[in-house]
Amino acid sequence: MTFVREVVRDAAVGVAVADRPEDLVAIRKPGCAAAIWRRQAAPAFQSWLDALPSTQLPRLRATLRPEDVSDALSQLFDRARTPKCAERVQLIDDMAALAHLFADLMQARYLQVRLEPVKTNACRKFHVDAVMARLICTYRGTGTQYGISKKGDDPLRVFTVPTGSPILLRGTLWPDSPRSGLLHRSPPIEGSEETRLVLVLDPVFDREDAL
Repeated sequence: MTFVREVVRDAAVGVAVADRPEDLVAIRKPGCAAAIWRRQAAPAFQSWLDALPSTQLPRLRATLRPEDVSDALSQLFDRARTPKCAERVQLIDDMAALAHLFADLMQARYLQVRLEPVKTNACRKFHVDAVMARLICTYRGTGTQYGISKKGDDPLRVFTVPTGSPILLRGTLWPDSPRSGLLHRSPPIEGSEETRLVLVLDPVFDREDAL
């Protein structure tokens, strides 16, 4: 695991790069604003996912217990008529594993789960999310972009998370100081004919708060 630290006054801007999922716990280090699990999908899996018609990419917004994510996704993929194959099982299993990993790390009983195909410049402005923390994994297409902000301005240097690599980001409700000085956005893809598939997980500590 590597930990890149740049100094910005009164802001956490460090980015940890982990080779193992358990190393994402680095998000709890002082000054760490984000942690990326560096990994790459098998070429056969990525080719299968990239070749799927956008109509067969599922969409979900739900508050779920981590242990219910796998079944919910299976039903969702059936409704989207995503072909049943080993790659589909692998995708569902990976998303469910990320849900368990993130829930354990955040000590959250529930998760707000969002899975959606994206063709537009959704969330194109650099920002920090109004949550405690957020996990984003782009399974298909260009990954999330991020950079260090000084005084709230857009970053001068923009980095892109590799496809298939989850990034864990502190939000504005992170309990420790200082605030996060690392901003992120969805990549501007409108007009490119690109379709991304993005999984977003937020912790929910009381399910009634999310209803």
